[in-house]
Amino acid sequence: MLLRIDGNEAYCYTGGKRFDASLPTVVFVHGAQNDHSVWALQTRYFAHHGYGVLAVDFPGHGRSAGPALTSIEAMSAWLQSLLDAVGVERAMLIGHSMGSLAALETAASAPQRVARLALVGTAYPMRVSEALLDAALHDEARAIDMVNIWSHSTMSPKPSCPAPGFNVIGASRRLMQQVSQRGPDHLFHTDFSVCNAYGNGEAAAAAVRCPTLLLLGSRDMMTPPRAAAGLGKAIAGARTCRIEGSGHALMAEQPDAVLEALYGFARED
Repeated sequence: MLLRIDGNEAYCYTGGKRFDASLPTVVFVHGAQNDHSVWALQTRYFAHHGYGVLAVDFPGHGRSAGPALTSIEAMSAWLQSLLDAVGVERAMLIGHSMGSLAALETAASAPQRVARLALVGTAYPMRVSEALLDAALHDEARAIDMVNIWSHSTMSPKPSCPAPGFNVIGASRRLMQQVSQRGPDHLFHTDFSVCNAYGNGEAAAAAVRCPTLLLLGSRDMMTPPRAAAGLGKAIAGARTCRIEGSGHALMAEQPDAVLEALYGFARED
């Protein structure tokens, strides 16, 4: 689905069904150097089981035009403009990595608009090493390789993950290459800088009032579970679920477990 947000064309994947604003809405928010496609399995299931789905491409990512956003606060404002554009007052937000910070900030700054909050592969502060920031700025191909090695729990996923012959690391690497080719210069560095600079996480966490789930990979080296402990304690009533055997790329490495956790959370009374 194509929309106009802040004067630019914006794309949202709707899970293979026409978006219906009368249904409970779930917004899926991607991480750095990614796009809507990282949520392929989860979005299709939600869309075919009673939900209106919006899997966003942030500006400068995937099919959305415009310069990349340069702060978590700007990403939060963009998400709120997205809800305005589709006529939705209140939605569940599911964010991965960088997207989890944007979802967190939105739940804090616009609590009336967020019904539930799921933070996947999250951490605060979300620090990025100087070596990775430098590679993202001066040698993006190397940065993509570094991130994909660190984001997966193994170089050789079991053949059934998620289908025989499927190369999980290769698919993630190719997606990042495509996002780089289509997006503005130094997009990876911009995204990492946004994560590194965000400083409102503690205050945002304390302000969240909606049901919240932290979904973490037990073998995540990019955002280790211990790095999310502060958020889990600061968000009132937050629950933490660990996906065993998964790294940072939870949605690709353990797609069924991620779907089960998210769908179960969405269906709770």
